[in-house]
Amino acid sequence: MMIFEPQGMLDAMGDAPRRISRSVVPAVSALEVGFPAEMISAAAERESWRKEVHRPATHTHKWWAQRLGSVFRGILAAAIAEDKQDAIDCYSNVLRLPGLVVCDPFAGSGTTLVEAAKLGAKIVGRDINPVATLVQRQALASWDRTLLDAAFKKVESQVREQIDALHRNKDGLPVLYYFWVGLASCPQCPAEAAPVELFSRYVFAQHAYPKKYPTSRATCPHCHAVVVVNVIEDSKLTCHGCGQTSSLSGPVNRATMTCPSGHASKVLDALGDHPPALRMYAKQVLAPDGTRRYEPIDDFDEALYAKAERCLADEKTDLVLPAGGLEDGHNTRQALRWNYQRWAQFFNARQLYSLGLLGAAIRDLDVSPEREALAALFSGVLEFNNLFCSFKGEGTGAVRHMFSNHVLKPERTPLEAHPWGTPSSSGAFSTLYRSRIIRALDYKDEPHDLISSHGGFERKFGLSESLKRDLGSAQDFVDGEVTAYINHGSSASFDLPDSSVDLVVTDPPFMDNVHYSELADFFHAWLREIKPFDGYPTEFTTTRHVEEVQSVNPVDFGEAIGAVWKECARLLKPQGLLAFTFHQARITGWVELVKALESAGLVVTAIQPVKAEMSTSTIKSSAADPSNLDSIVVCRLIGHSVPSATTVADVESRAVVSLRECQVAGVKVGFSDVESVLRGSVLALHTLPGNSISMDCLAAAADEAVTRAAAALEVRSNRS
Repeated sequence: MMIFEPQGMLDAMGDAPRRISRSVVPAVSALEVGFPAEMISAAAERESWRKEVHRPATHTHKWWAQRLGSVFRGILAAAIAEDKQDAIDCYSNVLRLPGLVVCDPFAGSGTTLVEAAKLGAKIVGRDINPVATLVQRQALASWDRTLLDAAFKKVESQVREQIDALHRNKDGLPVLYYFWVGLASCPQCPAEAAPVELFSRYVFAQHAYPKKYPTSRATCPHCHAVVVVNVIEDSKLTCHGCGQTSSLSGPVNRATMTCPSGHASKVLDALGDHPPALRMYAKQVLAPDGTRRYEPIDDFDEALYAKAERCLADEKTDLVLPAGGLEDGHNTRQALRWNYQRWAQFFNARQLYSLGLLGAAIRDLDVSPEREALAALFSGVLEFNNLFCSFKGEGTGAVRHMFSNHVLKPERTPLEAHPWGTPSSSGAFSTLYRSRIIRALDYKDEPHDLISSHGGFERKFGLSESLKRDLGSAQDFVDGEVTAYINHGSSASFDLPDSSVDLVVTDPPFMDNVHYSELADFFHAWLREIKPFDGYPTEFTTTRHVEEVQSVNPVDFGEAIGAVWKECARLLKPQGLLAFTFHQARITGWVELVKALESAGLVVTAIQPVKAEMSTSTIKSSAADPSNLDSIVVCRLIGHSVPSATTVADVESRAVVSLRECQVAGVKVGFSDVESVLRGSVLALHTLPGNSISMDCLAAAADEAVTRAAAALEVRSNRS
C-alpha cells in the first residue's frame, strides 16, 4: 500500500520530538481549512487491524463501533492547530492542552476521553448507557498493579478449584471446550421419536485454513464417536466405532430440518414454545504435553454436568446470577423467536454455576478501582461463555463470541468454554486478565501512538501522558479537584455551567437499527448484581432509555440528537468547536442531522473524510458498497466566522480534493463513502446564516454532486 509521507514529517519527529503547548482554540482551525486526512487515515488504517493492541485502554470490555484512537488524536491536534503543517506537527510531537476542557456526550468506549487525557486536557464524558460508562472508567482509572494482582489472586483462591473440577475428563485432564448441539422434535413424527440433532454439517472442528490443513474432526451421527476426516477430499465419514458410513452433511439446511423419516419442517416450527434442548457430543482436552485432542462425551462427562446442575440448585442464593428478561427490539427479536425469554437461558447450568461463583467472589471484594476492573473483566468474559458462542476452529482464537453479529443470534451448535481457563484457553477470565487488563495497565502507564516513519507507521512512546486519572463528581470537576468527570445519563442535560467547554469531540449514533442498549442488557443482567461502581443503576432490568438517540426513524433520530446538540451549544465557549464523526449513505439521515444542528444554533464550517472504524468488519465487507470512511463534521456557534466554502460548487470541489488525497494515501474510497461525504457537504449549507436554498433543492443538488464526484474519483457502485 502506498503511504503519503507529509513533507517535514520525519524531520519533525527525529530522535527528540518537540514539545507543543496549546491552551486556546484558534478562530480558524486546521480541522476546518487544512486537515491532514491522508496522514491520519493511513495511521488509522494500520490501527484498524489490531485496535485492541494499539489502543488497549478502550478495549477492556465489549462496546460497539469502537472508534480509532489515531483519528481522534488527529481531530484534537487539528482542532487546536492553525494550518495543515501545524496539525501534522501537533499530531506527531509531544502535544499538551493545559486547561482545555474536552467533552464527549456520546462517549461509548472512551476513545475521545483517552486521546484528550493523553494530551493533558481536562475531560468530560457522558453516555446514556451505564455499561459504556463502565468501559470508559476502566480506560482512565488509576490501578495499582500490586493491588490488582492481589485482588485477582484472592478471586482465584476462592473459585478456581471448584471451576476447574467441573471442566476435566475422566483422567483428570483439563477440558478446554465442550461441543453441544441443539435438538428439535419433528412435528410430523410420533412424540416418542428421537429428536433431530440440528447439525448442518457433522464436521465440528477444522482449521481456519482448511486447504492447507484439511485434517478435521467430525461426529458420527449414529454413535457420536469422533472421526478424523479430510474436508477437501471426503464427502462421507466412516465411523471406526460403529462401522457405519454417513454423509458429512447434517439434517439442517438453512432454516429447514429433515428428520430420519424424510419429513421437512422449519426449525422454528419444530421448537414449539421453548428454546432448543441441547446435547453434549464432544470435548477438546488439553494433554500433558500441551497438545489438544478431541474426545467423545462419556458417562463421566454426563455425571460431571449433573453435578454442576446440583451445585447450581443447592448454592443458587449465594451466587451472582443474571436477572431479568429480554424485551422486544430489532437486536433481540431473533433470540425471542427462538424462545429465549430470560437472560439466564443464554447459559447452561455449568456456565451459570461457574460464572455465578466468579461473579460472587468479585462482588464481595472491598470497593476499589481494582475491584471495578475485575468486575468489568468478568462482564467481558460473559461474551465468550454462553450458548450463543461457537467454535471458530483451529489455527485461530477458538471461541467465536456472541456479538460477531450485531444481533443476538441463536447458535445451533454452541461451544462451552472453560470460564476460568488455562494458558491455552480462549475467552477465559485468567487469559483475558493478561490480554485485556494487564495490557491496558501497561498502556496506561506508558501510552504509545502510531506515527509516520520511513514510509510506514510505527509505535512511538513518550508523546503522551499517563492515563491514570482520579474520577470525581461534576462539582469536583468544576472546583478543580479532579480533571476527569465521567457519568452516565442523557446528554441532553449536563450538570455543568454554560460556556465551560472548549471542544466537543464525539462519535454520535448513526441512524440505523443497531440499538446498543438492547445488546448491552446482556451484560447489565449480571452487572446490576455486582454493582461495579457507585451510582451504577441496579433498580432497572434494562439499560434502554427514552432519550436514546439511536433510531431508524429519521424524525425521531433528528429530535433526539437535536436535543444533545442544543446542550452542546450551551456548554461551548464562544470560540469553542464541535467536531464529530458520522457516516450515513441514506440522505434522510444527513437531512435530519443538519436540521438538528441548525436548530441548535450551530453552523457547519467543514466536513472532512477520514478512515472509519475497521477494515475487518464482516458487516461492512458483506455490503454491496461497504463503507471505509467517516465524515468529520466541524461546527461552530452561530455568529462565529462563516466557512469559506458557501456554494454547492465550492463544497463539492473541496470534498473531491479531500477524497482524492485519501486515495493517494492508499486508503480505499468506496461509492458509499462518496455518497456520505458529498451529501453531508452539500446539505451542511442548510446551517449557514441567510441560506435561501430549500432542503429539497439541497438534497437534489447533493445527489447530482455524488454522481459527478464518483466519476471524477473513478469510483463505481456495486449495487444492482
